Amino acid sequence: MTNWSSCRFCQAPLTEPFLDLGMSPLSNAYLRAEQLNHGETFFPLKTFVCDSCFLVQLEAFVSPADIFSDYAYFSSYSESWLQHAETYSNRMACELALDANSLVVEVASNDGYLLQFFKAQQIPVLGIEPARNVAEVAQRKEIPTVVEFFGENLAHELSATRGKADLLLGNNVLAHVPDIRDFISGLRVLLKPRGIITMEFPHLLKLMEQNQFDTIYHEHFSYLSLNTTSRMFASQGLQIFDVEELPTHGGSLRIHACHDTDTGNVITSRFKSLLNAEQRAGLENLEGYSDFANRVAKTKFELLEFLIAAKKQGKTVAAYGAAAKGNTLLNYCGIGPEFIDYVVDRSPHKQGLFLPGSHIPIYPVEHIDVTRPDYLLILPWNLAEEICTDIARIRQWGGRFVISIPEVKVLP
Repeated sequence: MTNWSSCRFCQAPLTEPFLDLGMSPLSNAYLRAEQLNHGETFFPLKTFVCDSCFLVQLEAFVSPADIFSDYAYFSSYSESWLQHAETYSNRMACELALDANSLVVEVASNDGYLLQFFKAQQIPVLGIEPARNVAEVAQRKEIPTVVEFFGENLAHELSATRGKADLLLGNNVLAHVPDIRDFISGLRVLLKPRGIITMEFPHLLKLMEQNQFDTIYHEHFSYLSLNTTSRMFASQGLQIFDVEELPTHGGSLRIHACHDTDTGNVITSRFKSLLNAEQRAGLENLEGYSDFANRVAKTKFELLEFLIAAKKQGKTVAAYGAAAKGNTLLNYCGIGPEFIDYVVDRSPHKQGLFLPGSHIPIYPVEHIDVTRPDYLLILPWNLAEEICTDIARIRQWGGRFVISIPEVKVLP
């Protein structure tokens, strides 16, 4: 796939830079030991903001097939995310009166982390997941899963063979698709006339307010505001009528949408209020995007200063969570094993591998007890509370937790 020179939604020329994070490998391209002495491919990690529709986007240098066909992220390894999924499924089953005659379809269903809760209520489900290795885990849970990339063509096929969805959902997928018009068109095709769509995605406003630049990586083609997302859905015959602000991933939105011919859903005051809040924050003019790069550079300097000082004092530093966002942070800051001895992760699919670019080794969480580091840098800062609770034992030997987003801070 070649890089894009025009907006992936409105096709206007892309000329306004948003943030340039330099060159970086794919954030989920973990390495085996025998690969460390071979060449590694780096791609530009540079985002633009469209001066017409204000979609923030990354030039697409890599095809989705290269990124997602064999994927290292399994949703079920986060307890807080599982709780989030269960709460959502129980609520939607009740609100929409879903039963054995309904159909719930999830796009990018991963390992069945969410659909399992609908299935437990005897509600028919269907997952769509392009990563075969992840989909196989869901299939072993007896969750029907189609191993394909979603778009309008697949939606027509599934509508004819599986039926249309009463509830069509996608969590953290909307940002992952380069052809966003085709994706949203597919949602329209697969949705019943009175069906409901919910989509969750990190909120661009929170990314900017909280300095969450590490959520920019090659798997995320788009960075979404409510205003721009509403325009994209409207262009495909879908109406967003409600939105929820969620704490997940540092601040996400859950939009609720339906066919624009479905008059049964009233546009809520909180939808209108958030549109206005984005406008007041400057997301509808280029000036609102101008200072973000300076704040990002400041964080880089602060983190390097902290690590250099710690090493000069003879302190040991490890990291928690081999997360994609952590790989963006480490590669942008030029941090490798000279600063961070290792990273631990709960997922056995990552243990024994090395982080892309930085080549920091990945160990099981228990390795912390062997080396007893002085500092533990939490890379998935959105899970900091959960991690600090689970690994509170590091305080027994004087260990301290550190986060770098929105600013570098040693936690009490």
